[in-house]
Amino acid sequence: MAICAQSYGVFCLLTIQTVLIICVSTPTAGTHLFPQHYTMIHWAGRIEKELEKVLQHVTGAQQMRSIYNEKKSQFEIKRNNPRDLVERVARDISKLLNSKRKALEKLAREAEQLQKEHVWQDGVTDGEEENPLETSSSLELEFVDDPNFKNKVNYSSSAVQIPTDIYKGSPVILNELNWTQALERVFIENRREDSSLRWQVFGSATGMTRYYPATPWRAPNKIDLYDVRRRPWYIQGASSPKDMVIIVDVSGSVSGLTLKLMKTSVVEMLDTLSDDDYVNVARFNEKADAVVPCFRTLVQANVRNKKIFKEAVMRMQAKGTTDYKSGFTFAFEQLLNESSAPRANCNKMIMMFTDGGEDRAQEIFEKYNWPNKTVRVFTFSVGQHNYDVTPLQWIACANKVHDMHYKWLFDYVSKQVQWTNVYQDALGLGLVITGTMPVFNLTADTASSQNQLILGVMGVDIAINEIKKKTPTYRLGANGYTFAIDPNGYVLLHPNLRPKIINFREPVTLDFLDAELEDSNKEEIRRQMIDGKSGQRKIKTLIKSVDERYIDEAVRTYTWTPVEGTDYSLGLVLPTYSENHIKANLSDQILQVQYFESLLPNTFESEGHVFIAPREYCNDLELSNNNTEFLLNFIALMEKVTPDSKQCDNLLLHNLILDTGIIRQLVEKVWKNKDLNTYGFLAVFAATDGGITRVFPNKAAETWEEDPEPFNATYYRRSLDNKGYIFRAPYRTAKDELLTPENDTIGILVSTALEMTIGGKTIKPAVVGVKLDLEAWTDKFKILASNHTDSRQGSNTCGPNRGCEMDCEANSDDLLCYLIDDGGFLIMSNQKEDWNKVGMFFSDVDPYLMYALYNNSFYNRKQSFDYQSVCERMPNSEAGAAPRGVFVPTIADFVNLAWWTSAAVDAEGIDSKERSCVMIQTQYYLSNLSSSYNILQDCGNCSRLIHAKRINNTNLLFVVAEKMPCNTCEIEKLSQEEEECILFFSHCTPENTSDCGRGHSFRPSLYTLLLIQLLLLYPAVSPHILSLLH
Repeated sequence: MAICAQSYGVFCLLTIQTVLIICVSTPTAGTHLFPQHYTMIHWAGRIEKELEKVLQHVTGAQQMRSIYNEKKSQFEIKRNNPRDLVERVARDISKLLNSKRKALEKLAREAEQLQKEHVWQDGVTDGEEENPLETSSSLELEFVDDPNFKNKVNYSSSAVQIPTDIYKGSPVILNELNWTQALERVFIENRREDSSLRWQVFGSATGMTRYYPATPWRAPNKIDLYDVRRRPWYIQGASSPKDMVIIVDVSGSVSGLTLKLMKTSVVEMLDTLSDDDYVNVARFNEKADAVVPCFRTLVQANVRNKKIFKEAVMRMQAKGTTDYKSGFTFAFEQLLNESSAPRANCNKMIMMFTDGGEDRAQEIFEKYNWPNKTVRVFTFSVGQHNYDVTPLQWIACANKVHDMHYKWLFDYVSKQVQWTNVYQDALGLGLVITGTMPVFNLTADTASSQNQLILGVMGVDIAINEIKKKTPTYRLGANGYTFAIDPNGYVLLHPNLRPKIINFREPVTLDFLDAELEDSNKEEIRRQMIDGKSGQRKIKTLIKSVDERYIDEAVRTYTWTPVEGTDYSLGLVLPTYSENHIKANLSDQILQVQYFESLLPNTFESEGHVFIAPREYCNDLELSNNNTEFLLNFIALMEKVTPDSKQCDNLLLHNLILDTGIIRQLVEKVWKNKDLNTYGFLAVFAATDGGITRVFPNKAAETWEEDPEPFNATYYRRSLDNKGYIFRAPYRTAKDELLTPENDTIGILVSTALEMTIGGKTIKPAVVGVKLDLEAWTDKFKILASNHTDSRQGSNTCGPNRGCEMDCEANSDDLLCYLIDDGGFLIMSNQKEDWNKVGMFFSDVDPYLMYALYNNSFYNRKQSFDYQSVCERMPNSEAGAAPRGVFVPTIADFVNLAWWTSAAVDAEGIDSKERSCVMIQTQYYLSNLSSSYNILQDCGNCSRLIHAKRINNTNLLFVVAEKMPCNTCEIEKLSQEEEECILFFSHCTPENTSDCGRGHSFRPSLYTLLLIQLLLLYPAVSPHILSLLH
């Protein structure tokens, strides 16, 4: 909380009827006094009573409860057992993944055998008769639309994609096309055994991709830069977990361009690491130090930690003299100490970047690494210099592992299916995970130049939507959901997993604690899920609204269990009111028809407009973003099938039709008998768990902007989590165009959940509400908060010989009266000029008053980070939040000329106006203060009095204040607008991204990349050593 110096402003919280009276001078004739505390309490009470009386009368909430009770023979209330649900869903997901695993293992096994049996043809050419690529491309295939692939496909053939920078006529490519052609048989057999299989893909180490079923290739970008070896699934499948220490020579001879190239190289190398790897980075001259002091051991190479490393690396400076011994000692002690800190415990390696030197540091290797040589050392000579590279070559060659390591790597990787992080499918399938297995070369002559240790990676895709279908949705209610996380805590499933940008190069890594508002309870739940434990915990937690403007405190029950046969863990979240749900049973077909009739458009004029949630009620129902079109599609289908049809979801359909009948009776019994204009209402509405939203009268639907799916609507979900009436104004900012009362109508949405108990079971099956006419209710608000209609005996009204209290109607020039909602947004004001400010964050209306409310604990503030945001791409950006300019190479790529060439094109060729970024989100929410308070806001040269009180049974705060006579207060200007977070890690807080500041990114040009290729690396290692890194 900001603290102002006394000379700038003091905010005092005073008890009622004490010091406040001393602050007011003795009244004289004609004096207008600030309202006494009890007067303001009286006004608030009148507002409460008026709202309660009118809203209950018009919405018909009580009558709707009676209707549900009358129709309780047409439904039953079923209990949601969280433990049973989460265990059943975990079994279903395990079964799904297991079926894909079997298909994948068969493909990898067959591929290794096919390649082993293949006879290498040195003489194969790119002639028309012999070129298998030409033969394949000459086939004229017929493609058919398949909604499962969101593409046109051909199931009788596979297709091939080869990167543009690879010569398609080379013998290596042509031989590979020959033997992989036989994979088509296995692809087809797999699909015959499991028709739900999606893409089956073989990505070759040469860059060729063969995928099934065939589909016309669509480049993800304007220029076809696709290379399977740079795809997240390939990188994860081709590499085994690593413990890596990177040591960087920062002696005085390393300066200028050489130091810049080293920094860039380390940043690029960090990006080759995945969440399965552990890493540390040190700089050395006469002594060695970790670049991030608080990283005392290896840390997980996740997105957050790599950002911290990159920031620290970019700040390295050169000075002192070179001592290899200090650097290698640091690295070996990091890798070989018996720390309890987690690590990969698979491959151990040291990567050293230097400009050269004569020292071989032999005594260090004798002490730590010989004779077993468990740690492999790679040396990189950077920059233009005349140093002898022989010592560096000796260091690398003296610390390598021979054939023993090949076999170990083979045994470790070949027998495991790895499931990737979530990522965007390049062929249009949306968010997917991929099961991967490396395909090894089983030929005897592995020393031949024709042979490689790893031939490539086999992959089988699973769409995230396919996994979602295994989870319950609508029976959990609007605020219940399932989620799943992997061993790194990243979400596989979560309603908040909604990446806003399609990035084909990077996996979608959203941590569970970033998907929700983090607290200690959720940290413990995450830890237990990662550890593979089962459990259940009821917690009170903060919930961010769908529109990200509000924070609610609510009770949730978290239940979790591991998914057998995988590293995933499944969780289920359930509010208390969703422990039961309605299951309709409309077996009477005549009744079904009667209820169904009110969905027909010809009833809208008399009964109000109907929106139905765009759910998959039946297999043949065509979905549409246009709700009118979707409703017509639904009606057309219902004329052909019955709600009990096997192709339909009977629970969804029966609940929909039941709710249609219930709301229709509400219209007949209540809404039709009310003149809404008399009450200052523009519309009345009801929405249900069953998916029906009815807005009355019909013309009000023209300005209805809420989501037709109640489970996605902010008003619906917030009403369930809060008691009483929830007010919400249309969101506005200072940039929006001006409105006028004469030409524009503003509606304030007011909603409340329908809570009832039937048979001892509590449910909240619906939300009812109204739209207030702002102009009419502003007049009513001013009257309710005034004195001339005050019926109290002896009320303090004006007289010829005595002063009188100001009120919100007669004294609007001097007295400010506001209704502000629980998020800090203006709902109503007695000021004419505030007409255009209704719906704005209150700090944009009166920054001093909003700060006084915040500073006196009426409002709490919560900051969080959105890691899925989109920002405009900034040329020459130095934003540390988005170092996305160049694709991340593998270690082998560093010494591959072809990679540098294609990467240069990659960096220059993408024309994207957007980039992923991190945004800071700030929300305000009302504290638990339920009493009324007086505040004296003192700004030194002037002061003012403020009253504030919660309006009971609503989310409103009633504020009365004097106008500020001066502008001398220096305060923190509160804001709720999102702003980009430039990550800055100046503190030792691993895995904490709460500090923002200035960062750096390196976005090299084509010329820079070519220069790096010429100057950067002279690796003192042989090519077959480099291949071990993958």
